[in-house]
Amino acid sequence: MATTAAHPRRGARAEVDVVVVGSGPNGLAAALVLAGAGLDVVVYEGAGTAGGGLRTEQLTLPGFWHDVCSAVHPMAVASPFFRAFDLPAHGVELMQPDVAYAHPLDGGRAGLAWRDLERTAAGLGRDGPAWRALFGPLAARWRPLVDLAMSDYRSPPRDLGSALRLAARVVEQGSPLWGARFRGDVAPALLTGVGAHTIAPPRALAPAGAGLLLGTLAHAVGWPLPRGGSRAIAAALLAELSRRGARVVTDHRVDSLAALPAARAVLLDVAPRGLLRLAGADLPRGYARQLRRYRHGGAACKVDFALSGPVPWAAEGCDRAGTLHLVGSRAEAVRAERAVAAGRHADRPYVLAVQPGVVDPGRAPAGRHVLWTYAHVPNGSARDVSDAVVAQVERFAPGFRDLVLARHVVTAAGEETRNPNYVGGDISGGATTLWQLVARPVPRWDPYRTPLPGVYLCSASTPPGQAVHGMSGLHAAARVLRQRFGIAADPLDLVRAGVPQPR
Repeated sequence: MATTAAHPRRGARAEVDVVVVGSGPNGLAAALVLAGAGLDVVVYEGAGTAGGGLRTEQLTLPGFWHDVCSAVHPMAVASPFFRAFDLPAHGVELMQPDVAYAHPLDGGRAGLAWRDLERTAAGLGRDGPAWRALFGPLAARWRPLVDLAMSDYRSPPRDLGSALRLAARVVEQGSPLWGARFRGDVAPALLTGVGAHTIAPPRALAPAGAGLLLGTLAHAVGWPLPRGGSRAIAAALLAELSRRGARVVTDHRVDSLAALPAARAVLLDVAPRGLLRLAGADLPRGYARQLRRYRHGGAACKVDFALSGPVPWAAEGCDRAGTLHLVGSRAEAVRAERAVAAGRHADRPYVLAVQPGVVDPGRAPAGRHVLWTYAHVPNGSARDVSDAVVAQVERFAPGFRDLVLARHVVTAAGEETRNPNYVGGDISGGATTLWQLVARPVPRWDPYRTPLPGVYLCSASTPPGQAVHGMSGLHAAARVLRQRFGIAADPLDLVRAGVPQPR
């Protein structure tokens, strides 16, 4: 096997302790943990700015600030990494819309998920008690649920009762039983819209689990937006890395592990395809074959709008929602997601929309607004579906077309060009299936450690998967500390500030 940068030639001295490739939230989280242990850390980023999906740019017109990828951040409050990091203490203002998410329906109706569970239930009429029974016990015990969902899936749950409550609901909502709880059409649509975040047909165990977790967080901690955009989260992480002595080098594309400085450990915030590109010739044949079999899921076509005014939603309350799911009924959502899973473009696609101006008017010039949207499309799609997005918004907000000053489109294929981790436009880091959540990127007991000495994966293609939570980076960093440096510290303590000494 060829020598890699993480395993210096015999007699060579490491130039740094740790190299991290990729500055997405997981790469930054890993670097922060390792720098907190007193290690010399350098991060390389191919783009001109660090942050990966945590970037905010003027994509349409001057003065209109659009989040490039992620926009809404329940995990910025809930994940163990961010609970330890404490974004508000680092100057990030997490702003809470009154309505976490809304799901408009035809006829000027909508389901509204307020922070207040009781207010949400009251708005769902005869299905209110069923909604309360579904989410009440989960919201009351949200911390152990998040800790379970954000684990490496290699340890037993600390709170078995909470885990069983969630499991029972996942089985219900991920099976033909999913229609048994509700009697009307608003509550089922409201719940289905959340599960469809995974860009997968929602009546399956993994999407049902994701939907229940996100729905729980809406009532437990909200779905906040950071003032100034997602770049504020990246800026806080980068500032803390600088304080701890870590270096971040942008505009530095890494094409081979051999091009990296000699280090005792290398962490790669890349997709499996990225690992193959960086070290394919050095990987054992069987492991490389498993990486090539890794499945990527449905994709997103991103459409950003600069608007002359607020979106004129027909349904009351939608104007107070940070996030909206635009697809119509539960049956329409299922049809749209099944089409994407089958490699077809839906006539009426699922559109995820965010209106930051509800809580952060500084994202656009006075009186103006931005609207952030994704439409779900087949993986690898090069089609501009912005007209279909406009039609879906117009469907629930008549007059929307007249407000559009400019639009900016990135197709699914363009998403990968902009960020190689979004393979084919898959912004989730891999297909959302129960097996692949546990066995990502390959079925190994240690999913972060590769067969190459000192080389680890820490991207969303490792557990716990998608979303801005930093936990893939934290789990990988904990293994690096134990296995490469003999440090048995709690990584969350290192996030908080501790600096233990190696044995």
